[in-house]
This record gives sequence, C-alpha cells and structure tokens, in this order.
Amino acid sequence: FLFHSPQASLGLRIGASRPSADSKIFSFTSDKLTVNRGDFAGISAALDLDVAITRRVAFQMGAAISAREAGSHYRDFVDNDSAEIEQSTSFRRAPLTAGLKVYLTSPGRSLGRFAWVPSKFAPYVAGGAGLMYYSFRQSGDFVDFENFDVFPSTLESSGWTGMAYGAAGINYTLSARMGLVTEARYDRARANMSTDFQGFDRIDLSGLSLTTGL
Repeated sequence: FLFHSPQASLGLRIGASRPSADSKIFSFTSDKLTVNRGDFAGISAALDLDVAITRRVAFQMGAAISAREAGSHYRDFVDNDSAEIEQSTSFRRAPLTAGLKVYLTSPGRSLGRFAWVPSKFAPYVAGGAGLMYYSFRQSGDFVDFENFDVFPSTLESSGWTGMAYGAAGINYTLSARMGLVTEARYDRARANMSTDFQGFDRIDLSGLSLTTGL
C-alpha cells in the first residue's frame, strides 16, 4: 500500500508500430520497388508522464519514436550489366503529445485515513494532440523515367506537423509502486512533402502501435 494515491507516474513502453502508409508516396514506392507497405512496420518506444487531476483522471505528456529501414530494388528495371538497381528506404516518426488519461474503474482504494491500495487491474482510455516529427528518406540508385538513365541520389522529406491520438490500455499492479502496462494507440497525422518529392500529395503519418512496459 501507499500512504496516499499517487500524484504522478512515469511509464516506459516498447513494442511494435505499423504505419497506415495510405498516401501516394507509399503506393508509388510499392509499385516501382520491391518494398511493400507492411515492410514499414517496426519497433516503437514510448515514454509517458501522468500527473493526477483526480483519482481517475490524469494529465498526460508523452514522447515516442518508431522507425524502420527496408532495402529494395526496382521490380521492372536492371542496369546495363543486368544487375539490380538497389536502394534503401527509411521511415521515422516521433510524436510529442499532451492529453487526458481516464481510468474506467478506480485505480485504487483508500483504507482508513492513511493507506491507499492500488487495484490489481485498471483499464483506461486516453486521447489528445501534439506535434509529430517525421523523416522519409530514400538513398541509392534510381531510374530517370524520361531517358531511363540510372543515377545515385538521396531523397528526403522531413519536418513537423500537427497530430491527434487515441489510446486504450490496462495497468496490472506488480507492487505498490510498480505495474505492468499494455497499450494500443492510434496516431493520426499527415504532412506536406519536400521538393525532393514534388508532385506527391501529403504523406500519411498515421499508424497503430501496440506496446508494453512498466
């Protein structure tokens, strides 16, 4: 038990993230290169700080990162030596967020005036908004579709954009001060692409992540 309900908590989680990849740049990449949308799924890590407002509501600040790099080559083209035209594509997302976390049941109960016992299970929902940094980078050899020359290059689009998120999870108490948490979260965001990818619509930065930690 504790002497009073927690005023704040810190959580660190790790798991997997799968981008929605629902925009023209991903369709073009999958069509021309041997990389599919599912190849951008990767490792995700998240850090949250919750500050109690009431016993069942907390103000939540968070930071997370997910990244994946995939190698590929052109599906329909080879160079003059019949070798594959190879490149790599990396996709990174890093949201910074603030929002509310609401417990669906009481996270604990008071025993008399001086003791507070955490509940064994405490499901919650959360939501909010923030900013997301992203980087979409392709490096290697490419085909100029006007004259079909092969040339080396590095193409990159990166920057910050607004976002929103929603999450649901559950805390499982291990001790008075520590618990296991599992969370499913969906981020929603889109951003304009740089001049390296002129002619493409906004890149889809949305995605689902599943993480667990302490």
